[in-house]
Amino acid sequence: MFNSHTAWLIPLTLTIVSFGSNIERATAETTKTYTFNADYKTLVTIDTSYRPDLDIIRATITGESVEPAPYGLNFFTSNTYGKLESSDNASIIKYTFNSDPTVFGLTDAPLLYDRYYGGANELFGRASDSAEINFVQETIKGGGTISIFGGTGLFKNATGTISFTEEDKLNLSGSPSEGLAKLTFTLQTPQSVPEPTATTTLIGMGLIGAGLILKRCRYKTFL
Repeated sequence: MFNSHTAWLIPLTLTIVSFGSNIERATAETTKTYTFNADYKTLVTIDTSYRPDLDIIRATITGESVEPAPYGLNFFTSNTYGKLESSDNASIIKYTFNSDPTVFGLTDAPLLYDRYYGGANELFGRASDSAEINFVQETIKGGGTISIFGGTGLFKNATGTISFTEEDKLNLSGSPSEGLAKLTFTLQTPQSVPEPTATTTLIGMGLIGAGLILKRCRYKTFL
C-alpha cells in the first residue's frame, strides 16, 4: 500500500500530464532550400498577329525534360508577351518578354504565368527574359529569369527563381521551333518545426519535482 506521503503524488502527476497533453505545441518557421538543374527539349510557338499595331507578340514555350527531372518536374509550359526592340542588324530581330502585360502598356490583357509539373509537385512563376531571332543562322537564342510565386506538394508556398538559357532552331515554315533550354532552380519553401514553450518547460520541471519528492518519501519509509 502507498503511505500518505506518496498517495497525493498520483493525482498531481496525472494532472500535470493531462494538462500538458491538452496544450498546443508552439511551432517556429524555418526555410528549406532546393537547388538543382534540368535540361528540357523545347517547342517555341510565336504569334506575330497578336498586336502588330504595338509590335507586341505572344510566345508559348513547352518543355519536356531530357532526363527525369528532380522532384518530378518533367514538363513546363511558359506563356509570355513579347515587345519588339530596336536592332542594329537587319537580319536579327530582338524581343523583350514578360508574363505581365502591363510592362508593355497592355491594361486589358490577362496576366500570364509559367507552370512546371509532372506529378504531385508543381511550381508557378512569371518570366522576364529576352531573345534574338537570327534569320541568317536560323536560330532563336535567349535567356532570363522566372520568379516563382507558389507551387504544390513539396513546393507549396514556394518562392525563388529559375534562371535559364535557351537556343532553338528557327523554323521558317511557321511550325514550332525546336531547341534546348538549360534551367537552374533555386527555391525556398517554409517549414514548420516544433519549438519548446515556457509551459512545456514548466510541465517538465513539475514532473521532475514530483519524482524527487516521491524518491524522498520512499527513502523515509524505509528508515
